Amino acid sequence: MNNIAIQVKDLGKKYHIGAKKKGYQTFREALTEAVVAPFRRARDLVSGKSTGAAELNEEFWALENINISIQKGEVVGIIGPNGAGKSTLLKVLSRIVEPTEGYADINGRIGSLLEVGTGFHPELTGRENVFLNGAILGMRKSEIYQKFDEIVAFAEVGKFIDTPVKHYSSGMYLRLAFSVAAHLEPEILLVDEVLAVGDANFQKKCLGKMNEVSKKGRTVLFVSHNMSAIRTLCNRAILLEHGRVKYDGEVFGAIKEYHGALKQTETTPQMGKIVFSNIVLKDNSSLSIKTSEPLEIGVTLNIWTKIDSAKLWCIIKDAEGNFVLHHRIDHTELMEEMVPGKYQVKIYIPALWLRPGPYNLHFKAITNEVGSRGRYVSDPRVLDIEPCDEMYEDLAAALVGQLCPPVSWELKHTSHTPLQNLKTEHQQIGS
Repeated sequence: MNNIAIQVKDLGKKYHIGAKKKGYQTFREALTEAVVAPFRRARDLVSGKSTGAAELNEEFWALENINISIQKGEVVGIIGPNGAGKSTLLKVLSRIVEPTEGYADINGRIGSLLEVGTGFHPELTGRENVFLNGAILGMRKSEIYQKFDEIVAFAEVGKFIDTPVKHYSSGMYLRLAFSVAAHLEPEILLVDEVLAVGDANFQKKCLGKMNEVSKKGRTVLFVSHNMSAIRTLCNRAILLEHGRVKYDGEVFGAIKEYHGALKQTETTPQMGKIVFSNIVLKDNSSLSIKTSEPLEIGVTLNIWTKIDSAKLWCIIKDAEGNFVLHHRIDHTELMEEMVPGKYQVKIYIPALWLRPGPYNLHFKAITNEVGSRGRYVSDPRVLDIEPCDEMYEDLAAALVGQLCPPVSWELKHTSHTPLQNLKTEHQQIGS
């Protein structure tokens, strides 16, 4: 137990939804309500309508039966779709929200950044808020003084440090808030998706700082939709779905499970001049392929009216939304004219040797007509790239780059001269 930073047992958080919070009533209003209420209930019984009592009792479990054990020094990514309970979990761990059932034991001092300017008082200056947050974290004044210059330098707000933070931009707020949370050396650092507010350079600084914090043996819980940041920073990931833990383990598996959960079934096509449907690989409904195999993608193209001019795209993006393939072709290279009907389109792509994992695949068409320009996009599908063999699987999980080709290395012994002799010869040439 001494090595456990966070122990969560049978944790659940329930909210009541649909109920309007009543304001304060005067004595006269309370008496009037007491007199009128029986008549209102009788009217509802006769009419068969409800006053909303059932709605008042509607329950929503934001978290349910959460069991997690996090060791000291672990960097854990919390991922999942919107509404999965990620932010609620961090709020419970931060003691901002009380759980409905179960408990969470925290072994260490927590620093949290759950939204821009968490814990800041708008009327206080940046300097005063640094000392206020430090005091909340249990830091001595001398410790805060020792870290103060480093905090301000990281946040890049030195010119405005004595300005009330209510005048800060959201970026300045964020930089100072994160800098305080990270530099005052909490034993456990909780960071929500708030980093998305900052620019690319600041996000890079934040990730570097969290990596530095983790190397000092401190625990980090990081909520993000940025799978690249999760993969780079974390050594473990927890996938939440509908308030429950769906996966808890290594990062590569969690990201694959996450994107597998996001797989979308084909929806009924909406009417338009061009509609894509039935995206398949090699006449198979599965969208899974080995990293060493070429791609043969098929898609059904439904054309409802005659099209004079159109360009088609096949687009593949990685988990972070970066373009991997963005190939365009003019319709004249495929057919002379696009008349109403159903067409089967196929695209052949040589083996890309992509790093195994989930990718997003979709098609797009843009038409140019007199006085108008149409844009038609297919539903996105998840393309699973799998390791080509068992030996490659461990390597694929550890790769940082986008490509995963079978690379050959060669080492040749080019000289039999002892290194000490080479050093002496170099010194003689230099003299």
